[in-house]
Amino acid sequence: MRRARRTAAVLVVSFVVVACSQAVPSTNLARRTAPPPSGPLPGDLLIADRGNGRLLIVTPAGRIAWSLVLDAHAGWHQAPLAADDAFLTPDHRQISINAEDQDVLARVDIRSRRIVWSYGHEGVPGSVPGYLHTPDDAYPLPNGDTLVADIFNFRILEISPDRRIVRQLGSPDAHGHNPPTSFASPNGDTPLPDGGVLVTEIGGSWVDRIDRAGHLAWSVQLVGIHYPSDAQLLANGDILVVDYHSPGAVEEVRTDGTVVWKYRVTSGSGRLDHPSLAIMLPNGNVALNDDNNDRVLVIDPHTKRIVWQYGHTGVPGTAPGYLNGPDGIDFAGPDIALPPA
Repeated sequence: MRRARRTAAVLVVSFVVVACSQAVPSTNLARRTAPPPSGPLPGDLLIADRGNGRLLIVTPAGRIAWSLVLDAHAGWHQAPLAADDAFLTPDHRQISINAEDQDVLARVDIRSRRIVWSYGHEGVPGSVPGYLHTPDDAYPLPNGDTLVADIFNFRILEISPDRRIVRQLGSPDAHGHNPPTSFASPNGDTPLPDGGVLVTEIGGSWVDRIDRAGHLAWSVQLVGIHYPSDAQLLANGDILVVDYHSPGAVEEVRTDGTVVWKYRVTSGSGRLDHPSLAIMLPNGNVALNDDNNDRVLVIDPHTKRIVWQYGHTGVPGTAPGYLNGPDGIDFAGPDIALPPA
């Protein structure tokens, strides 16, 4: 979604769960053979470090296992791509990214560290084939296609590797909440195991479940959410969604709108500032990127406490342990294979 810009100087808050400043970049890793970590983060985490134009894979110990700046060295011919979301392909060999302010999607090959595919025209929004207008959440599908929320074209697209639009929900000519015919600025398009998609609409704070045939299964309006972002469907059928606001929040909501669990802290080190994506980890903890606080967090939903952090709260930077407006995450797991140096 369109992100809020910083309008005031940030304050330094001395709250860091992980000793991030000790992280050491490394690319000489192979597939792990040890058991999965038992701590708050049970595996590596992929981070889209938007403000630095780079991708990171960070270990539970806060070490950078793999990183890539999305510039000419990665095969991008223009300005660095400010990836605001990043998702691993099912085989963990590539990363799908979207740069919403640059109107493009791309695929990164992890081993070669190169951009191997792109769609859209950088800095040129449009709605005809080959163009996008503020694309968000470029999810890679098992068949090789890419699913994306084309926010200001008010549609969800599935794009094939040969750059054909093979499926579309919504239309640039139809605005407003009437799924699946039209959407009110969709900023989330989470693919579901049954072939359907969970759509998040900024306008009116709606979340819609669309089945694989393109029909509406249900739709729920989120009460008390200022700006819903990137809703996820949980195994129990509930919705996990963040409020892209300050103070921000993370909520688990039933499909009837009942709030099951909420994390919203209004002051102090636990206060969120425009979080844009939360995911449920295999151990039941919740990971999220706290964009304007320059950090990625893990929250224990039982205690409602931050139990892991990468980044220094409100202090952007490029050094190990620092982030700059991180805008996307994906769980890489405990055994992802990364290339040797």
